[in-house]
Amino acid sequence: MATRTTPGTSRADLIADAALGLLTERGMRGLTHRAVDERAGLPQGSTSNYARTRQALLEVAVRRLAEREARVLAPGELPVPGAAPDTGAHDGANGGPDHGPAPGATALVAGLAVALHRYLTRHPDLLICRYELALEATRRPELREFFDATGRQFREPLVALLAAAGSAEPERHALSLVAWCEGLMFSCAAGSFSRSVPSEEELRTGFAELLSGMLGPRWGRH
Repeated sequence: MATRTTPGTSRADLIADAALGLLTERGMRGLTHRAVDERAGLPQGSTSNYARTRQALLEVAVRRLAEREARVLAPGELPVPGAAPDTGAHDGANGGPDHGPAPGATALVAGLAVALHRYLTRHPDLLICRYELALEATRRPELREFFDATGRQFREPLVALLAAAGSAEPERHALSLVAWCEGLMFSCAAGSFSRSVPSEEELRTGFAELLSGMLGPRWGRH
């Protein structure tokens, strides 16, 4: 089956999307240069000319996966929360009156929930690709390095977002948040919750609970 394309799709993107499609449908064993040519509807040898080795083909897949995930997760759309809470009218955590969530907390929780729900419900194929490539990276040190480097485009903005939210340990909190998301994604894509993806409301509750534990009680109120 040929890969569906939109007008103006470059040959490089066509090859990369075909590689991801094969990973979804056939797994790592089904990803070959010849199979990519066939799926993309290109003359035999096209993929080999673009990505001569298997390592190069895997890197093409990882790079394209990161590009497509970035569009799905859209970290740039997430609101930047207010600075760390100060004492005063909103500072319930420090003994003062608490009149609701911290500035930007509700919007941040909602933005995270929307992005994750969109990924889980509309792009489960990308999750399968992610796990195929992640497992392969455990056997290929050169791919591991490349895979981890592409992942920094998501982790670094999240660290900055948590720092802006008032986290005293944004690196550690980012790890906890990513680990929670990764566990949820795996459970919904290939684990015991594949038939019961959480709703946006349930995800908002989960994110609020996590942020509340990291940043203070009023983050849990939305």
